[in-house]
Amino acid sequence: MIQNIYSGMFHTGQLMPQEERLEVQHGQKTLVIGVPKECAFSENRIPLDPDAVGLLVHHGHQVLIEADAGKAAHFPDTEYAEMGGEIVYDTRKIFSADILLKIAPPTLDEIEMMGNKQTLISSIHTSAINEEYFRKLLQKRITALAFEYVQDKAGTFPVIRAMSEIAGNTSMLVAAEYMSNPEYGRGKMLGGFSGISPTEVVILGAGTVGEYATRAALGMGAFVKIFDNSVYKLRRLQNNLNARVYTSMIQPRVLLNALRSADVVIGAIHSAYSRTPVVVTEEMVQQMKSGAVIIDVSIDQGGCFETSEVTDHRNPVFKKYGVTHYCVPNIASKVPHTASYALSNFLSPILLRFGDEGGVEKVLQSDFGVRQGVYIYNGISTNKYLSDSFRLPFQDINLLMAAFR
Repeated sequence: MIQNIYSGMFHTGQLMPQEERLEVQHGQKTLVIGVPKECAFSENRIPLDPDAVGLLVHHGHQVLIEADAGKAAHFPDTEYAEMGGEIVYDTRKIFSADILLKIAPPTLDEIEMMGNKQTLISSIHTSAINEEYFRKLLQKRITALAFEYVQDKAGTFPVIRAMSEIAGNTSMLVAAEYMSNPEYGRGKMLGGFSGISPTEVVILGAGTVGEYATRAALGMGAFVKIFDNSVYKLRRLQNNLNARVYTSMIQPRVLLNALRSADVVIGAIHSAYSRTPVVVTEEMVQQMKSGAVIIDVSIDQGGCFETSEVTDHRNPVFKKYGVTHYCVPNIASKVPHTASYALSNFLSPILLRFGDEGGVEKVLQSDFGVRQGVYIYNGISTNKYLSDSFRLPFQDINLLMAAFR
């Protein structure tokens, strides 16, 4: 038993004689990783937590952290320094690193500071990217990965799932906060209480956000109704919950009846290709109870309520027809400490593989899932949607990698 515990604490070859260890470590590469401070509005997350930095440094990599990069996520510079990270006050030095880690896509000014043939790992907001942004990255011959496109061995998208779980849970906490607020709600407690009718929660969408919003609502004792246009998703959600909950297809008459009595409505409908469809019209919102709360998690794709308007973490809500609307696109950033850990748990193993396997290209050649995150490879557009949008030559990343084998 003791042997099994300790065997997992050592890397392959650590207990070997020195001669054998040198052979095992032959393909390793030392990385210089830069983590700049986020400048995007209301972005409070950071891609690496201090423990992950310590792990990377332990493997021989250099991690540059811009001063106060983790402040908004409650990770002070001292914690990074104690784990071996180098606190840097010169932003240009950060952008000279081999690998750049960001949450939001780089701004045009940040792209100017980047060197040639670097690797960029960040999110990509396809709806917000313009041609100038894309061409500047191509000119730098950057290899750019969007972490929300990276797949795991099961073919799912781990970052999207993690952020969706957080958004689902957090949406119910936000709803509880505003329901109890005397100005924006009705001074009600979300959930159930002996002798009092439970809170009614309507959830639009039976995906990951909807599932975790349902879990949180049921845990508080609320009565939940879930709507989706996919019977498969509704059945899967019931199986995942291991409980029989109210489910329905999105039919206007049935949905309207549910909205009239709802205390909270969560919009969690996702579109894989374009704008989220509007399923709740302005007339429907007018018939909701005064003091009800709408949380439009779909707002980053346009929103599924006709009355939705984009808000931010500084001014997150507004009232329309007596109904409180919360329409912040980046809900996960409301809990940046937790969200940063989730991102770090995903990114740090990939970075370790980059080092252990001899560089980014080696991993891209061998790992189909990581390869799917690439939208620019060495200055070549490998994303069909972006190439078509900006009328640029497109090359399939799988064919490019096959050519190097």
